[in-house]
This record gives sequence, structure tokens and C-alpha cells, in this order.
Amino acid sequence: MNPTWILRTGRLVLTPVGGRDLADLQAFKADPQVFAVMLGGVRSAVDTAEELARDVIAWGANGFGIWAVRESHGNRFVGITGLEPRPDGRGVALRFALGADAQGRGLAREAAGAALRFGHDQAGLSRIVAVARESNVGSRVVLGAIGMTVCDRFEQNGYAMVMFDSVSFYRRPAADAWL
Repeated sequence: MNPTWILRTGRLVLTPVGGRDLADLQAFKADPQVFAVMLGGVRSAVDTAEELARDVIAWGANGFGIWAVRESHGNRFVGITGLEPRPDGRGVALRFALGADAQGRGLAREAAGAALRFGHDQAGLSRIVAVARESNVGSRVVLGAIGMTVCDRFEQNGYAMVMFDSVSFYRRPAADAWL
């Protein structure tokens, strides 16, 4: 694992998901309190294992992906955040979800903000999108708090959706730019 992919905030450590996270992810993604509103909904244990394999491959292929979010003190798993291409082609999307016991303490803002900064500053993504159900006020507040702005609205699977984006003009230099 590339050490620059590990992110630390004041209260959190974000590490690219891997095999060591499987049990936590399976329990987390099976929880309807958390994952019912996520793209694709609640996952089975098998679906989560298959998704984890794709997430591990994505890190190597893209230089970005999904992080497991843990509290700095105690290393307790609290959720996920990350960047991945949306299946509908709308762009690379910021995703985040925290367990019910971790919500309401600013941890989602902290984790999502770190992922957004990584996407622009380290992965070199000039535009990052995020999508939330219009009824998901908590996620919409987090996205606004980290500087994302509403850029579109659409319907998906019968739900009104709000799309946010963040645009950065910073581009990391190409690997061979110094040669």
C-alpha cells in the first residue's frame, strides 16, 4: 500500500480498504440504517466481498478509491469514504457513510473533506461530484460544509437527487514532468 494513501485528520485515520476490513465492511454494509440510502442499497456478505475486491483493484488502477474510516484513538471502525467513478458516467464521485453511533459529531465532514482534498491535491482530479437524495439533509449539509456546490438535480430510481461538485484548477505534475 502506498503510504501517501493513508490520511490522518484530527480524530480519524483513513486507510485504503483491504482484506483486514472485510468483517467490518460486511456488518456495516448490511445495516439498513446506514446503507439503505447508498447507491445500490444494503449489501449481502458476498456482495460486500466482491465489492471489496473491486475496491482494492481500483486503488492500484486509479490511485484513488475507498477508505476505511477509523477513530484515531482506539482504532474503532466508524465508516467509509472515498472516490470512485459513478456508474452513470457523471464523473468521479465522493462517497461517504458513517455508522449511526458515529453520526452527529462532525466525523463525516472530517472524513469526506480529507477525501475531497486528496482527490484534488494528490489524485489530480480537477472535478469531483457527489450525489445525495434530496431528502438526505445530513449528507447535503456535509457536502456544502466541505465546499461542494449544487450543480444539478435529477431523478434516480424514483428518488429526487441533488448533485454537487467541486472544481479545482490544480493539477499535479505528470510523473515525467521533471525529466
